[in-house]
Amino acid sequence: MKKTEGISGLQIALFEKNVDGKQTGLYTLTNSSGSELTITNYGAKIVSIMVPDKNGKFIDVVLGHSSIEEYLKSEEPYFGAICGRTGNRIAKGKFTLDGKVYTLAVNNGPNSLHGGIKGFNAVVWDVVKESDNFIELHYLSVDGEEGYPGNLDVYVSYTLTNENEVIISYRATTDQSTILNLTNHSYFNLSGAGDPYIGDHLLTIHADTYLPTDETAIPYGPAESVKGTPMDFTTSHAIGERINDDFEQLRFGKGYDHTFVLNKKTSDEFAYFGVCESPKTGIVMEMFTDQPGVQIYTGNWMTGNFVAKNDMYYPERSAVCFETQHYPDSINKPDYPSVVLRPGEVFNSKTTYKFSIRK
Repeated sequence: MKKTEGISGLQIALFEKNVDGKQTGLYTLTNSSGSELTITNYGAKIVSIMVPDKNGKFIDVVLGHSSIEEYLKSEEPYFGAICGRTGNRIAKGKFTLDGKVYTLAVNNGPNSLHGGIKGFNAVVWDVVKESDNFIELHYLSVDGEEGYPGNLDVYVSYTLTNENEVIISYRATTDQSTILNLTNHSYFNLSGAGDPYIGDHLLTIHADTYLPTDETAIPYGPAESVKGTPMDFTTSHAIGERINDDFEQLRFGKGYDHTFVLNKKTSDEFAYFGVCESPKTGIVMEMFTDQPGVQIYTGNWMTGNFVAKNDMYYPERSAVCFETQHYPDSINKPDYPSVVLRPGEVFNSKTTYKFSIRK
């Protein structure tokens, strides 16, 4: 009988494989509340988050796969992954840094997405520290990898606190000026992974403005007000309430796939920025970050064509992502917060997802 790992039912043996000469595995974090967070070092991915619902039943609230083999061939390669060097899009796969033009792989229409052909989501990270409720992973991205300059040392850690917080912390240094925009790409469904639709989830986001995009999902300039549009989540709305409105931005992305500019005193202030809730399970997820924006993506391009964890299928809009990050194409937009990292500087960032039950 294959060994299972905790209450998720995931099998350790199915996550053990040699990939690119490095060993992959499954790591389980637990807390005193009985909740559980599982991580694989392939892509530094969150595989499952088990938290209690209003009836005390533990529910897996993120989408994912049951084995490394499934992750390797997945049509959704970003499930739970760390995306880098630059999460989100760079227009036409080109940028200029210190007078030099760099060319990246174009892998999303005319643009470069989530680090390129083989971004941080598709490499094996080294586990450098682990305990019952904590794991730290490291990846060295060498100079020229995917077209980016500089040797970049990246550390990502996950902590599961006794208050049912999932804390993601990032740290990075470089030996040459480069660009960096790290994010985690977990696909959440607070009704449980495999529930077919997140349209009933209630969402509030502290963002008075968002970044409109062209039809290729590249922001074309300054932030615009959400007021009077389906982009307004400054008060609670069901995600599906206006998702099919006749609104150009929603037509472009087949739903929400936009960066919301968070209301903060400073762009790097660590602050509470929003809350999402499932009426079915009563599970509430509060969100905190020090990043200036969050990309909200409602799984508009998911197909439901494959079997995932627990023999579930994931159809269109069966998850919502909250990718805390700098803005898309920032390196080509001087007015956006900078994504440049230089030698001697240390990139530090933190995002927290806190789970509780509606009282």
